[in-house]
Amino acid sequence: MAKIESFQDLVLKPSGNKQELWRWVYAELRTAILDGRLRAGSRIPSSRSLSLQHGIARGTVVAALNQLKAEGYVVSESGSGTRVALGVPNRPSPTTKQYAALAAPSRASLSKRTRQALVGAYRLSNGPTIGKAFRSYEPAIDLFPVELWARVSARVLRHAPHALYGQGSPGGYIPLRKAIAEYVGASRGVRCSPEQVIVTSGAQQGLDLVARFLLDPGDEVWMEDPGYPGALQAFRAADAVPVPVPIDGDGLCVHEGVQLSPRARMAYVTPANQFPLSVTMSASRRVELLNWAAKAGAWIVEDEYDAEYRYRGRPVAALQSLDHAGCVVYVGTFTKMLFNAIRLGFLVVPERLIEPFERGRSYVDRHTPTLNQAILAEFISEGHFGHHVRRMRQTYAERMEVLMLASKEHLNGLLNVTEAVAGMRSIAWLVGRGSDMDAARRAARLGLEVTALSAFSVQHRQKPALILGFAGSNEEEIRRGVRVLASALTGPFQKVRIK
Repeated sequence: MAKIESFQDLVLKPSGNKQELWRWVYAELRTAILDGRLRAGSRIPSSRSLSLQHGIARGTVVAALNQLKAEGYVVSESGSGTRVALGVPNRPSPTTKQYAALAAPSRASLSKRTRQALVGAYRLSNGPTIGKAFRSYEPAIDLFPVELWARVSARVLRHAPHALYGQGSPGGYIPLRKAIAEYVGASRGVRCSPEQVIVTSGAQQGLDLVARFLLDPGDEVWMEDPGYPGALQAFRAADAVPVPVPIDGDGLCVHEGVQLSPRARMAYVTPANQFPLSVTMSASRRVELLNWAAKAGAWIVEDEYDAEYRYRGRPVAALQSLDHAGCVVYVGTFTKMLFNAIRLGFLVVPERLIEPFERGRSYVDRHTPTLNQAILAEFISEGHFGHHVRRMRQTYAERMEVLMLASKEHLNGLLNVTEAVAGMRSIAWLVGRGSDMDAARRAARLGLEVTALSAFSVQHRQKPALILGFAGSNEEEIRRGVRVLASALTGPFQKVRIK
């Protein structure tokens, strides 16, 4: 038997895991090279020797050596065998002084802008459950027509032309843009062409694009206070300066905004159903805001996240429908209309922004996945979307009524729950002067997902209250949630167990 060549101090040991043998040999040799146990220029035993030494097939060793050669760790020369390539940098030995510095955690850090933007940033729950009381961000996923969606999806994917698998438009899939333009025109009074619709990966990306493309570092932005923290973070991430503006019974106080920030570049508003106070902006206040924007050369961002759900009369027309100066950017989403995971939303931009937004979108993420857009386009054009929204409007009204009745029975003297005029949540005002943050923590200890109103305030504080979402929970869960909430506000935690 031929003498097996040695590896100096190199000893290969089976790793014990289930990785392929060739990958094990490759990894061991690569590590030996990087650690300096196999020095540059040193000769590696033949594939035959290695296979005999470790009792593995010669083809396995050849595969490992070929991979090392492809990556530049070894070279093969006729007549001289396989050697460690010259110039491969060795990692320092643990005994060297350099090792300690290289083994220490990297001192590379987040950018200053990101660190500032993450101050106070929140993260939504991504648990496996749905329908828990009292999530304010979740629609009635339990009632979404999954089988119908699956049939539409299968048909679209089965008949999709090969072009849908290619590069999509940064503005969005044309049939979907047409369907959105028709729908918001009929339901919200939005005046736009399909070209003005920019399909996004949810409303949050729409806000990010608006902040990127319309604001410069240091620009001031009027923000509703209390208001939506996702918008606040998007503008902070763009190095803009949010200016908290108070809310009254007519919506954002424009005159206060002028006094606080006369040179603001933008105003962010939720006029149909103010988040989180549920105030509807009055007609006079809308005109006042539009006049300010036109004179100041400023933008208005109108976020309509759940305006379709109105329980008294018809949904109010969008602020954009009154805009003749071309200063309103309308933000919409399908996550509250259909289900959270769809992650599809849209912007309606003035005509002069179509080309800049499409060009800018191409370097952000190219476009939203086209096949998903095609499925939604069919779902809308076949009437399923409109039917689902009408059904949910009725369902949410019924669930809100259950919340009101259960609250009168169990929360009397603890919370004054306001009957929602629109949207997917109610405000429950604490009786007395207790801390809403403390009340929310007590509820969380018992498994409820309620949010303190003060969590949405930056400067202008409101009376203590809790936000109770009712849309995503069935009637039984709402009643159970009310009973648990009453226990959280009155008794010790251990008396209630969440099933």
